[in-house]
Amino acid sequence: MTATRPLSAAHALASLRNGNDRFRDHAGSVNGPTSSERREALTESQSPNAIVLSCSDSRVPSELVFDCGLGDLFVVRVAGNVCAPSLVGSIEFAASTFGTELVVVMGHTNCGAVSATIDALSKIAQGELSENIRDIVERISPAVRPLLDRGIEPIELLHAATRANVLHTVDHLRNGSRLLERLIGEGKLVVVGAEYSLMTGAVDFFDVPKQLIG
Repeated sequence: MTATRPLSAAHALASLRNGNDRFRDHAGSVNGPTSSERREALTESQSPNAIVLSCSDSRVPSELVFDCGLGDLFVVRVAGNVCAPSLVGSIEFAASTFGTELVVVMGHTNCGAVSATIDALSKIAQGELSENIRDIVERISPAVRPLLDRGIEPIELLHAATRANVLHTVDHLRNGSRLLERLIGEGKLVVVGAEYSLMTGAVDFFDVPKQLIG
């Protein structure tokens, strides 16, 4: 069985919204998304409806958050949902190979990587960061640094920094990859931001292009 073509960006976004509603309402899918039939159908090909770049946090599994099953999402996970060459390459691969039209950059509340970046930039970090953890912090820093001089309360600062980091990654994907830029210019790809609430289970989509609103 050959995998079907992915949904359009608009339909994929609507599907993710509906799936998140089911997740929050504890009304999971009854379509057997992990059935043996589905698994066998995907052995030869795949056509994921969305690419999700999300944080590695164990509390934010994209497939569960969006009530998706095998073959529905192409998920790239890294602490702080940052952009590094291999991660951008993974997104480029999925977009160009499978024709997936929607990319979601999803941060989440109380993100440890963003919090660590705030601590590092505020000079209150405890201990020396490893070289690889420091690389993550440095990738988040451009989004966080402008917020530190505004006198924002710590809780509000973390929230603002989380969303700023998502927007920073969204901008990087839209403007930092010639392949993705071309697909966006041809109307074949859309990149949106999102934030998952650990408390409510809700996903708030933002920085959504006009063609997907309405």
